[in-house]
Amino acid sequence: MSKVALITGGTRGIGRAISEAFLQQGYRVAAVYAANDEAAQAFHQETGIPVYQWDVSDFNACQQGIAQVEADLGPVEILVNNAGITRDGMFHKMTFEQWQAVINTNLSSLFNMCRPVIEGMRERGFGRIINISSINGQKGQAGQTNYSAAKAGELGFTKALAMENARKGITVNAICPGYIATDMVNAMPAEIVNEKIVPHILVGRLGQPEEIARCAVFLASADAGYITGSTLSVNGGQYMA
Repeated sequence: MSKVALITGGTRGIGRAISEAFLQQGYRVAAVYAANDEAAQAFHQETGIPVYQWDVSDFNACQQGIAQVEADLGPVEILVNNAGITRDGMFHKMTFEQWQAVINTNLSSLFNMCRPVIEGMRERGFGRIINISSINGQKGQAGQTNYSAAKAGELGFTKALAMENARKGITVNAICPGYIATDMVNAMPAEIVNEKIVPHILVGRLGQPEEIARCAVFLASADAGYITGSTLSVNGGQYMA
């Protein structure tokens, strides 16, 4: 029977590409979304992938949601923590609500999602956890102290969890995308993208969501069984860690 892959933020942007890539490789896929019912239902109709709605910043919601996924599809063996938000602002003007929303959704969600599945993975002797961090968690970004802190925290979480679970057949890795041609980036003014962003990318273009998805599929595969605690930078050479 094919393995179950659960992708948070799995109906739009990078998450959608990851969900579709796992489906194409024969996985049973569950895509989690937060609020956009219209986009989620359109995604389900187009792909046939079942969608589940819950708030990844809510531990109880994650427990209940994962239990439903496992009842429907089977044990979660691949978990891709992709869900994330931005609440940008210079720190001296940032509100506590902006800080807390990003930390809870982007960082605390890793605990909320991993904790309900890790014991089952350990018992079965297999698991793949892939955390989608960001170039800005590696290098920082003005106006994103909350986002950069959360994404850097994901990298520390990845390494520590990898150390604890390697002997149980579980790998834990992170992917740090650079600027990817998602709806959010494409909505930026063209002159900003072309004059302020692309010139700093060595390959001279934005990345595509499918390029991140291929990395996630690889890290979940048997071919990547000797890779754990690693950070895969996928940024076109914009930043070399």
